[in-house]
Amino acid sequence: MIFLERLFSVRLTTIMPSNSHIQSKEQVAGLALSAVGVVFGDIGTSPLYALKEIFLSGLTIDKPHVLGVLSLIFWSLTLVVTTKYAIFIMRADNKGEGGIIALMALALQGSKDNPKKMSFIVTIGLLGASLFFGDSIITPAISVLSAVEGLQIIAPPLADYVLPITIMVLGGLFILQAKGTGKVGKIFSPVMCFWFGLLALMGVINIILEPAVLMAINPYYAARLLLGSGWHGFLIMGAVVLAITGAEALYADMGHFGLKPIRYAWFSFVFPALLLNYFGQGALLIDHPDAIQNPFYLLAPTWALYPLLILSTLATVIASQAVISGAFSVTRQAIQLGYCPRMNILHTSGEERGQVYVPAVNWLLMTSVFILVLSFKSSSALASAYGIAVTGTMIVDTLLAFIIIQALWQWKKITSITFLSTFLSIDILFFSSNSLKIPTGGWLPLVVATVLFLLLTTWIKGRGLLSEYMNERRTLFEDLEEKINAKLARVEGTAIYLTRSLHGVPQVLLHNLEHNHVLHERIIVLTIVTTNEPYVDEARLVKIRAFGKNRDFFRVKLYYGFKQNADVRRALELCVQEGLDFDPKNASFFIGSEQISFRNKSPMPKWRRALFRYLFHNSSSAIEFFKIPVDRVVELGIRIEL
Repeated sequence: MIFLERLFSVRLTTIMPSNSHIQSKEQVAGLALSAVGVVFGDIGTSPLYALKEIFLSGLTIDKPHVLGVLSLIFWSLTLVVTTKYAIFIMRADNKGEGGIIALMALALQGSKDNPKKMSFIVTIGLLGASLFFGDSIITPAISVLSAVEGLQIIAPPLADYVLPITIMVLGGLFILQAKGTGKVGKIFSPVMCFWFGLLALMGVINIILEPAVLMAINPYYAARLLLGSGWHGFLIMGAVVLAITGAEALYADMGHFGLKPIRYAWFSFVFPALLLNYFGQGALLIDHPDAIQNPFYLLAPTWALYPLLILSTLATVIASQAVISGAFSVTRQAIQLGYCPRMNILHTSGEERGQVYVPAVNWLLMTSVFILVLSFKSSSALASAYGIAVTGTMIVDTLLAFIIIQALWQWKKITSITFLSTFLSIDILFFSSNSLKIPTGGWLPLVVATVLFLLLTTWIKGRGLLSEYMNERRTLFEDLEEKINAKLARVEGTAIYLTRSLHGVPQVLLHNLEHNHVLHERIIVLTIVTTNEPYVDEARLVKIRAFGKNRDFFRVKLYYGFKQNADVRRALELCVQEGLDFDPKNASFFIGSEQISFRNKSPMPKWRRALFRYLFHNSSSAIEFFKIPVDRVVELGIRIEL
């Protein structure tokens, strides 16, 4: 491990959070404990179903096969989760932030001079985000369902209540999202710490009875199983991936806890606990092959089954909560970067800016999860749909990390190609083996991802055409000034024109002049820019430029990170502090209410036109989204033909 750390130690071009270098050991330990409750919920509940599903794929339950399967799980966790994510990809922090959107934004920073490369990065980044949402509807369903299925072992007469209880638990979880996760989150860490401790304890007890199971650490057993099983060995890999689902959470949640705490939690506690439990289940199967009906619950003594059922359900709820919160976070980041239409976003905590609630996403996820549970009815059936979205996202992570390695870190060619070929080969192996699940359920996350990808790309295509339309009709401030001096009257006050364009006079201003023939004595053209950084300090938030002979035209640009929310009222206060002389409370805001139509020869494909028009006219109002005072707003209708 030390050799790997030294070999791949690079100077990052990104910056860790400002307090990362002064964290004490106590702070790191506290954050590591907190990370256990949030980051590792998904991968931490995989022992509920992973080993069972691998053997249900048709493997004979005997010692050689058990050792082979355990060896595959051990090396999958070691290579994918530990090496790829914990050691390599977590180095690619975007000013301390992680996740597919942050990774994409970081890759774009190193490719600004190559439009084709930037287009490729955005495409695969959005594809990865779409696959993440496909996975997000399966994780809560399979996790909670697998926990509640313990009733089939504990109390067989209650087996018919598995689905109703699952629906009730999931329904309560989604309904509580609007209340925020702050208070509930306080119990996450103690519950998950107890959960992982129990996983390790149950595993150790059974390993003691069959210590030979530890030989599975030798990769020989994994290779022998794959080579000896032939085509069936390829199928096995599609089930082995269940043991590593949730690996991307280590990187995605890095902004909340930091690099060191997540690594410490993984290496010192979570990783050993998972291995001990899997090996304990393997030891149980060697002595009692009939335990395959549910090896996780059968690890425990009879008296502990009901408490274990309650704890398992709590753990899966926590795992589901992490996925749902992740969906909210990714949605907000996509909106901020302009890849997704504006939606209503509510902040559920006055202290933690990362805690957001997106009602549209919440109810869509809940409906989808309910349909999944009622359609597939068991975790085994859902396992056939699980994996392909996860492995697809992993491929995207590897490709984006490779771009960052070359463009920003500037590794030697042989080193970067070694990284790409090693991890991409593993990812493709998992993805291709899971592709065989498509006819039996794997099509579902792919359909969800495809629909979302088409929506996002349609939005981006339409926004691009809209920008082109605005640029073609752009009027320079100098030309406008001549027109003003010639025949326009001026009135007292300040007018603020909100526009997407970074240059020239906005259409809404020209539209106002055309119809009203008056202009305020002070004009501010305001553009909100989202950067590829997660956060922008207030010192760099405002950029002001004055135009005109009388210096009464101002171009104001507000720069926000993709994890920040634009607050126009606060930004205008900063403008005053920067020397812009006006009263923000008495300013009038002019906003264009565009009506989109398409000409016959529009570059937008016909099948996308109605879709973009629907997305455009149903996106949230800029007034609410940017926190603009409603009583000071004037909306002007503008017809745009693309």
